[in-house]
Amino acid sequence: DLAVMDVTPQGLKVVEIASFIAAPAAATMLADFGADVIKVEPPGLGDPQRVLSSLPPSPVAAGNYSWHLANRNKRGIAVDLKSDGGTAILRRLVSWADVVITNFPHGTRESLHLGYDEVSEWNPRVVYADITGFGDAGSDANLPGFDLTAFWSRSGLLAATRDAGAPPTSPVWGSGDYTTATAIYAAVTTALYHRERTGLGSNVGTSLLATGVWATGTLVSAALAGGTPYELHDRKAPVNPLSNPYQTSDGRWLMLVARPQHLPKLVEALGRPDLLADPRFADESGLRSHADALAKILDSEFASRPADYWKQTLDNLRITYSFIQTPEEAAADPQLRASEVVVPISGAPDLEYTVNSPITVRGQQKIPATRAPEHGEHTDEILDQLGFTVEEIAEMYDAQVVPRRTEIAR
Repeated sequence: DLAVMDVTPQGLKVVEIASFIAAPAAATMLADFGADVIKVEPPGLGDPQRVLSSLPPSPVAAGNYSWHLANRNKRGIAVDLKSDGGTAILRRLVSWADVVITNFPHGTRESLHLGYDEVSEWNPRVVYADITGFGDAGSDANLPGFDLTAFWSRSGLLAATRDAGAPPTSPVWGSGDYTTATAIYAAVTTALYHRERTGLGSNVGTSLLATGVWATGTLVSAALAGGTPYELHDRKAPVNPLSNPYQTSDGRWLMLVARPQHLPKLVEALGRPDLLADPRFADESGLRSHADALAKILDSEFASRPADYWKQTLDNLRITYSFIQTPEEAAADPQLRASEVVVPISGAPDLEYTVNSPITVRGQQKIPATRAPEHGEHTDEILDQLGFTVEEIAEMYDAQVVPRRTEIAR
């Protein structure tokens, strides 16, 4: 019955061999829907993301919020993939898995027996998903890439997200990674649908550059069409004063997003019906020609009353706007809890809530968020599940193919 068929990743088996955010967050999205995700980390410090929550510009907090955000609901194993024993473990993991996710660079992954050709020989039905900085081809394919460089800077997005006359700034760290995680999640689920139809695995992927350009798609596609170069925003003289930030009398900023046909309602909200009779604003051409004049009027009017007044007035007239919230204000916004954008997390020291992944399948609940695994926490359990004997596991510890918990962080 298609009406009740479970279309989520419930029951999927996923092996994640990755670091930092984008690929691990994609695996977390699968885990949120019930996939059994095994996170494979190297000996030593493991995934560097474990310690990055405390590094600037990340906010200082008692809990390791960033680690749990990108790695909740997983099991963890520590393996030296450079060793022969590590390759034996990897082969069994791949044979067990429905999905393998990695972001190791080309060349590195092949040296670790993690390239698609080898992995697909071990398991022809596997969905192999990878994330790169700049794609699979071209002179820059093997360059290292992070979200600030490949997603934001190279794509044109960072140059466009600033005001006229202002230098580029540093965007929200990790935002490009989480966007890319959603893309690779979509690639994986598309490949799984293909496998349901054909029985065949797939090799899917994306890059930080590709998702960054997709996010900048309006501007890049305009450039491809020979469009006029993008004009940086000037709040005092905007191209469109109806899509512009304005400040209220009590210091709050709101982003107005209206269209010319909304002008009658807007002037009603402002208490300025005279503006409808002003020949400067009689049509779209006039609005464009006198954009700076209208922006000045709107600036003055919004600055004359407090935020609560504008919320009630604009909401009642169904004029599209939003107050510009800080991350701290967003975290306290009751709408985020009501719509399960923010959810409780259990077992994570000093953390009560985390951010939910953005995919909803109505009528099917996600797995409640639980803490990310300690480094190598489930090594014995996973090796036993993969069919290694007690003697073989002991030999792996002796050969340091898998590190003992007491040795992991040394």
